[in-house]
Amino acid sequence: MRKNFGAKTWLYPMPVLIVGTYDEQGKPNAMNAAWGGIYDTNQVMVCLADDHKTTDNIKKTGAFTVSFATAKTVAPCDYVGIVSANDEPDKFAKAGFHATKSEHVNAPIIDELPMTVECKLLKFNEDGICVGEIVNVSADESILDENGKIDAKLLDPIMYDSVTHAYWNFGEKVGQAFSDGKKIKG
Repeated sequence: MRKNFGAKTWLYPMPVLIVGTYDEQGKPNAMNAAWGGIYDTNQVMVCLADDHKTTDNIKKTGAFTVSFATAKTVAPCDYVGIVSANDEPDKFAKAGFHATKSEHVNAPIIDELPMTVECKLLKFNEDGICVGEIVNVSADESILDENGKIDAKLLDPIMYDSVTHAYWNFGEKVGQAFSDGKKIKG
């Protein structure tokens, strides 16, 4: 038996993405964007309303970063989602974030968030979808495995549960993509 809930914005997992930008004076800003992901090959998308400081910054600088909120950074990552830089100009610093300028785009890498996707603005769709070209992915060495690859367990990203409004981290590995299905194929 199933229970119907109607049309809801419930999708799992929903990564908690932190969008980093600079304003015209080079002041860093960060925003929690619950709706985002891969748009196309080498492209990322985030859904941003016109009234966000982040949206204005991206349109003016042509660049942004997308970092993953982690279990260690729940409070500051939630803070940058519930407070607007239009109302709190020092929101980035109040969150306890520190910025290093990306070598690839005019946007900040948030030092406290160990994995960052660095993007050049491609377009804003009429429905508020911001699309960026991925020009680099950077990761702190603390989340790399013995082969120098990003280890999801060490990253410890969180996801947003839109049903209960909770943040969750991931559990154990339960399968291998592009491989486990071959058992059925025969």
